[in-house]
Amino acid sequence: MKGAIVNLGCVVTGSWREPFAGGDALGFEDGVITHVGKLDKDFLESADIVIDANGATACPGFIDSQVHNTFGDYTPRQKTVGFLESYLHGGMTTAISASEVHVPGRPKDTDGVKALAVAAHKCFENYRPGGVRMHAGSIILEPGLTEQDFQDVYDQGVWLAKAGFGAVKTPFDYAPMVHAARRVGMITTVHTGGASIPGSSAITGDHLLEMNPHVSFHINGGPVAMPEEDFERIALHSEIAMQVCTAGNLRTMIKLANIAVDHDVFDRFLIATDTPTGSGIMPLGMIYSMINVASLTDIAPEWLIAASTGNVADIYGLNCGYLKQGKIADILIIDAPLGGTQKTALDAMKHGDPCAVAAAISDGIPRFIGRSRNTPAPTRKIRVQDSRIQNFFET
Repeated sequence: MKGAIVNLGCVVTGSWREPFAGGDALGFEDGVITHVGKLDKDFLESADIVIDANGATACPGFIDSQVHNTFGDYTPRQKTVGFLESYLHGGMTTAISASEVHVPGRPKDTDGVKALAVAAHKCFENYRPGGVRMHAGSIILEPGLTEQDFQDVYDQGVWLAKAGFGAVKTPFDYAPMVHAARRVGMITTVHTGGASIPGSSAITGDHLLEMNPHVSFHINGGPVAMPEEDFERIALHSEIAMQVCTAGNLRTMIKLANIAVDHDVFDRFLIATDTPTGSGIMPLGMIYSMINVASLTDIAPEWLIAASTGNVADIYGLNCGYLKQGKIADILIIDAPLGGTQKTALDAMKHGDPCAVAAAISDGIPRFIGRSRNTPAPTRKIRVQDSRIQNFFET
């Protein structure tokens, strides 16, 4: 499919250091962004679909790096079907597994956790609920796992490993397993803060520095935060990405955002939801975290979009999260919410209002155009200007 978005008022790139692109148009073909800024007449005439943004804002689709998937689009924790498809209507086009720890009766032996991770990964290889790309299959670290075990699952496509829910005597016992998983090329993540469910334990700064994972999950608390004196230790004395989550401590989230800015490590600041959990299902979780930080700090909303897109893509090695040539065409059109006091999506977010998601495109395929069923309606009318496609995307 070849598509175009025209008449954009603003293009947010997903890069916090270079947050804006010039021009007023985007082009994509075969699932990849081909043009940023301008489109010529030939491209527009050959496009399968042309979307008129009517002065609204484009940004990359959000990447939620802490989603508690199981199998299919179902969460047993909240007994709800269709949550991933619903998150698309909150702007999330890519989800990353926080391990399949919520699978009822989940295995805890080494063969079982390996099988669970492989099965989850393979189940989502070609399954896109609502168009969401789900990176599933995160092996749960349990005593007895060896480097060869990590190599076994890595060879079958599993590239995520999660510490925090295993039957270890102390969180320090995770360190050898985290190091082994890293050696075979896996991205390693760690539950951070107080215990969240039976079987988890409190993990604090000393544990994190010993383990040295790629990502400290919900460093602002999931839902209980670790001691605050540990935050700057992680920022200054490690390369660990500091992921904050909607289902955590808001005061601590704001503190961590300011620490990331003050120490110039904002590229390691990631926004996620940590849902579905006991905190519930949050289709607008990514947006809520962005607007809470934007409205209560001096941090610009375009930086917080980067923390939900490009920063995540860089840490996890994904070819999405940016509006740049060659990146996967995961694109949102966002706008000021209808009836609000602000005129643009970014101004609304800075004001503390949720932006309206007026269109979502993933893998270069429009999933909806016009308005989301979960966000407020947009101020501007976003419409299909021209289409050769039989599917009708407008809502």
